Amino acid sequence: MSIILGFGGTFLFGFQVSMINSTSPYLKKFINNTWLERYNTPIDDQSLTLLWSFIVSIFSFGGLIGTCISRTLTDKYGRKNCLIFSSLFTLVAAVIMGTSKMATSFEMILLGRLLYGFNAGLGCCIQGQYLGEISPKHLRGLTNATLGVLANLGKFLGQVMGLHELLGTESLWPILLASSGATGLVVLITVPFFPESPRYLLIQKGDLEGCLISMNQLWGEGNYKAEVDDMLKEQAYMKNAKIMSVLELLKDNSMRCQLYLLIVLGATLTLSGVNAIYFYSFEVFQISGFDQKHIPYVTLGVGSCELSSVLVCLFTIEHFSRRKLLLWGYSLMMLILVLLTATLSLQYHFFWIPYCNVALIFLFIITFGTGPAGVTFPVMVELFTQSSRPAAIALSMSLHWTGLYLIGIFFPYVVHHLGTFSFLVFAGVIAVSWVLIFRFLPETKGKSFVDIQGEFKHVKMGKKKDAEIGMNLPETSTMCTKL
Repeated sequence: MSIILGFGGTFLFGFQVSMINSTSPYLKKFINNTWLERYNTPIDDQSLTLLWSFIVSIFSFGGLIGTCISRTLTDKYGRKNCLIFSSLFTLVAAVIMGTSKMATSFEMILLGRLLYGFNAGLGCCIQGQYLGEISPKHLRGLTNATLGVLANLGKFLGQVMGLHELLGTESLWPILLASSGATGLVVLITVPFFPESPRYLLIQKGDLEGCLISMNQLWGEGNYKAEVDDMLKEQAYMKNAKIMSVLELLKDNSMRCQLYLLIVLGATLTLSGVNAIYFYSFEVFQISGFDQKHIPYVTLGVGSCELSSVLVCLFTIEHFSRRKLLLWGYSLMMLILVLLTATLSLQYHFFWIPYCNVALIFLFIITFGTGPAGVTFPVMVELFTQSSRPAAIALSMSLHWTGLYLIGIFFPYVVHHLGTFSFLVFAGVIAVSWVLIFRFLPETKGKSFVDIQGEFKHVKMGKKKDAEIGMNLPETSTMCTKL
């Protein structure tokens, strides 16, 4: 089930992010030829760069649209029905992409990328909610970690399919662009046979019988009284709270700390530098001194490393603290980015420095995969209750897609102006986030959603008591501080 759900969500996202790099030279040539045919003059370099940036980044804009409407659709129609609906957009996008060269229209590529992005944005939100709600407590981290695994599997297969020996050629690139339609077809055929989320049926619809049937289908025949009691406890916890919109979540003071952590975790994952490497891998490895014909194979090696490291995280996430995996991962990533900046600055002084650059990039990807890539989304899901989770995931994905859009548009210009110091920007983002995660994020491993909310209540009560003690101190008393 996790794999099928991923076909309509994170797998599609990963495939589209990496696949577009392989088509870069052919699409730019297609745009130039189309422009020449229409206006009898070749397109200038600045306009070509801008059009290419839009083709790359409009996928993120579509993802943002899909994310923004995900909360409303999933609450009204359920997780399963929305996933079936979103798969139709994949099929439409595949047809548009596959016929774009025949129609000599690069605008069709823009439209296809927009629809792919819409499906990926909606699908990622549904996938995250559905997996978080159907997983038993002891497997919740493992199940949610499959989001990262499938995203990286999509990236890896996108790189493989984009090789010159397969579909990465001037004659076959339309088939490569349309190939995601196959995953949409698989989702459309299989998902109607999946059960609906038990938590959605009981907590939001009040359907106890349907919830028990769904749990038996998902986990096998058994006595699930403890799980039902947990759901009823959560239902009682939120009995006076309706399903929140994003605006209501932003206004809710009781969720303020969780909201800040959500923003920090989501922004750091997007702005850690990984997506910049994938979006413009050709440019990044050219800076590192590699010949253009070797770059696809180097990028493929990076993808396989990330996939392998996320698989390691998949089997270790339930054995280690979520906090430690995040903090150690980001610490090493920050150090590697600083070292990468130094080696990029020295690459023309020593013949062996370009190989150090690639080794650091590989190490960066491995560190990212074994820590933040696999842990971030499970933590974000665990921070919120049933009433606030859809809005929280929608907000998180909105920030994610906005970040990807900004990277797609501005990263080429950042590289142009900052050169070898480009990655220091990402190191600065990671440094700020590390401090905030260390200070405010509680451990969520092995705890129920209600228990996790209790952790935040204790923090707030502690602050309130400290404030009351401070107000009641006599004027003559001396306050002792850590300093």
